[in-house]
Amino acid sequence: QLSLVESGGGVVQPGGSLRLSCLASGFTLNYYAIGWFRQAPGKERESVSCIRGRAGTIQYADSVRGRFSISRDNDKHTVYLQMNNLKPEDTGIYTCSAGVYCDRQIDYWGQGAQVTVSS
Repeated sequence: QLSLVESGGGVVQPGGSLRLSCLASGFTLNYYAIGWFRQAPGKERESVSCIRGRAGTIQYADSVRGRFSISRDNDKHTVYLQMNNLKPEDTGIYTCSAGVYCDRQIDYWGQGAQVTVSS
């Protein structure tokens, strides 16, 4: 059974940190582009970050670059998204994905994790 399961969401004050985890089952992380997307209330889903290939090529959205960090632990079959200096506009449902590319030909989606940044 191939699946992605996110964990680590929650409520945090502005300036705080959270780490999201995406546990992959049934496939090898290196063979896919593993992405993090988020969707804020009333807005379209947007790509936040992605890590792909054996080389672990990484990309970030401009809005999170310098604050978020994506990493991959192949032994644990897990991709992490470390989120620092969180802002209210980072609030949303964060979902991880696995596909051929970071933003298309996506084969698998997780169920999503809620992140709320509020004072």
